[in-house]
Amino acid sequence: MFEELAAIIAEQFGVDVDTITPETTFEDDLGADSIDIVELSMALEDEFAIGEMSEDDLGGISTVNDLVQYIQAHTEAE
Repeated sequence: MFEELAAIIAEQFGVDVDTITPETTFEDDLGADSIDIVELSMALEDEFAIGEMSEDDLGGISTVNDLVQYIQAHTEAE
């Protein structure tokens, strides 16, 4: 799952997929703002069929690993 997620993040933020690690932070490392995060969440909702991610959910995600854990929790629960 990490590789698939890294590819989506790299495409969304225009960075090399090899630069994405579990510790990569959206704000500091990728320069993401709230609009970037919303756009990413919409892409992930479609890709992983996880339903709409709330602002509270998004607020708790700061690293790629946080996002992996969120997606795993919400795809296993379905």
